[in-house]
Amino acid sequence: MSKFLHRTRRKQLIRQHKGERAGRIRDRIKAVLLYDKDYTYSDIAKILLLDDETVRRHIADYEQDEKLHTENGGSKSQLDEAQTE
Repeated sequence: MSKFLHRTRRKQLIRQHKGERAGRIRDRIKAVLLYDKDYTYSDIAKILLLDDETVRRHIADYEQDEKLHTENGGSKSQLDEAQTE
């Protein structure tokens, strides 16, 4: 039984998971898919080898904004253009 994903969205997430190269994003997708299939946060954490709170955050981020991608783009460069070249 599905908790919150429509069948079409579930298929999209599975397709996205197969094509995704970033492991963190694949873990987020798997967490959402497992939660939708009635796995508990603890079960998902054990399956994915993640912390329970991390799984809760992934699910909450997805439920609120359908967020799957991390937003940590790294730090701003301290070099000017010439130094970068």
